[in-house]
Amino acid sequence: MRMPYHLAATAVAAIHLAFILFVIFGGFAVLRWPVLVWIHVPAAVWGVLIEWCNWYCPLTKWENYLLQRAGRAGYSGGFVAHYMMPVIYPAGLTRGHEIAIGAFVLVLNAG
Repeated sequence: MRMPYHLAATAVAAIHLAFILFVIFGGFAVLRWPVLVWIHVPAAVWGVLIEWCNWYCPLTKWENYLLQRAGRAGYSGGFVAHYMMPVIYPAGLTRGHEIAIGAFVLVLNAG
């Protein structure tokens, strides 16, 4: 009966990744479909605040909860630190990197 929890954790991780990609690149979608600005701006603000304020995203909490219910260990830190930073920054995520990520998202979307 643990399989549904594992599938749910995977779904949350996929949604989380899609949200992060929308935060980063959604400004390009707004150029094509201007009505998306009402969704993209709050998402981008949330993404910047998560990085700059060192907040813990609720999607990460949900994923960890579902992983634990599936009998697997959750992870500490955020989604980006766990899944993406080992690829981008193998030495680990520092506070400076988080600030840079937030600045990148802000500059990219302001442009």
